Amino acid sequence: MTSLRCLMLAFTLTLIAGCGGQDTKPARPAPVVKPAPPAPPVKIRIGIALGGGAAKGFAHIGVIKMLEANGFKLEVVSGTSAGSVVGALYASGMDAFQMQEHAVALDEARIRDVTLFKGGLVRGQKLQDYVNEMVDNRAFDRMRKPFAAVSTQLETGERTVFVRGNVGQAVRASCSIPGVFEPVKIGNYYYVDGGVVSPVPVDAARQLGADFVIAVDISTRITGKTPESLLGVVNQSITIMGQKLGEQEISRADVVIRPRVNDIGPADFEQRARAIVEGEKAALAALPQIRIKLEQMRKARAAAQAAQRNPAPALPEKCEEPGFIGELLGKEADCRPKGKR
Repeated sequence: MTSLRCLMLAFTLTLIAGCGGQDTKPARPAPVVKPAPPAPPVKIRIGIALGGGAAKGFAHIGVIKMLEANGFKLEVVSGTSAGSVVGALYASGMDAFQMQEHAVALDEARIRDVTLFKGGLVRGQKLQDYVNEMVDNRAFDRMRKPFAAVSTQLETGERTVFVRGNVGQAVRASCSIPGVFEPVKIGNYYYVDGGVVSPVPVDAARQLGADFVIAVDISTRITGKTPESLLGVVNQSITIMGQKLGEQEISRADVVIRPRVNDIGPADFEQRARAIVEGEKAALAALPQIRIKLEQMRKARAAAQAAQRNPAPALPEKCEEPGFIGELLGKEADCRPKGKR
């Protein structure tokens, strides 16, 4: 009995020793999964397209002032007629407050040179000189922001977008209202007001690289009333001519701002302060829409970038089944690419 107990005890100790003597290897650590690098920020280049409207053009200053005050960086500028004047000053590096100071101090005599030459009552050389002085005689390629001035080629009626050369001369051409200003000769052609073919130059802003275009429309609205002055008649005639083309182009803007300046006449320079305020008010009202549309564009672009970084895996090609006869012959499904079957 004692021997049996000794044998059982020895057997038990052997089992314990065997179990305890096994080498226990440490568990392999789980692989470290590195987080994906953050997506690069979505860059949206905002452009502003400033429309024509003679003295109404002071409203552009108010629009720019309000947009800047709310953190919108306007990187591209295009202008037609009065919009080209404000656009040139802004693209040269002036902020809205500096432009307002110049607007308040502006003497009409500095930009109006009456002439008896053919083609117009105003020569336009003074306007050209004034603009060049305000932009420190910079050419287009030396402006602080990409800038385009839109005009109409008189011989063909084609839209011309000036992005090179003499800024003041291009602005003069863009502002040369037919019958009021002399046509401007640049190279071998003559040019008149850009509002004839492009009242609000949305497409020019796109051509300069703008992803998101804010258009400012100050064009005269047809009210059924007869204009009281020669300039008013000419201005309304240009509006009528460019209305259809203008509607198509302005529809391509992301946001349209329309200051309430329809009752300001084309030569009402004494209402410049009111025009600036109306521009501020119109831009303020448009801020929510601008923010919403910018966010929509950012999300859409972010999704497109994510899809490019992480393309969906290609679906495997469908295998060609052998069919009833093939199965009888022992054939299997053929999953090779179609070109190699």
